[in-house]
Amino acid sequence: MTRSAGPAAGPSQRMLRVGEQVRHALSEMLQRGDVRDDVIESNVISVSEVRMSPDLKIATAFVSPLGAGDTSAVIDALNRNARFIRGRMSPALRQMKYMPEFRFRLDTSYDNMAKIDQLLRSPEVARDLDKGDED
Repeated sequence: MTRSAGPAAGPSQRMLRVGEQVRHALSEMLQRGDVRDDVIESNVISVSEVRMSPDLKIATAFVSPLGAGDTSAVIDALNRNARFIRGRMSPALRQMKYMPEFRFRLDTSYDNMAKIDQLLRSPEVARDLDKGDED
């Protein structure tokens, strides 16, 4: 029996494993300061996730500039330097047949978690939770 390759199936184990390898290599490269761009060098950038395309030729990196006022400038700088980053990643990912094309996106998962936490701590939710304890 073959596995369904539909969009609801989610990423394969191989895509997840390669994405994690790319995330580690990208984080190390940014930490070393290999990219010579003023915007990138002046910010601490956290790489939270890398999603690989099914053919492993496109890597979408979700990044969070920590303490940066203008996050769009950091994302633009990373996308401007994507070809340079791709070249610098080759030694770290030499086991891959094709070096993936890099795309950078802002990671909004931390903002979403903060909104959910704020909702759960709101008085309306606390009141409803207290009613459930009385039963």
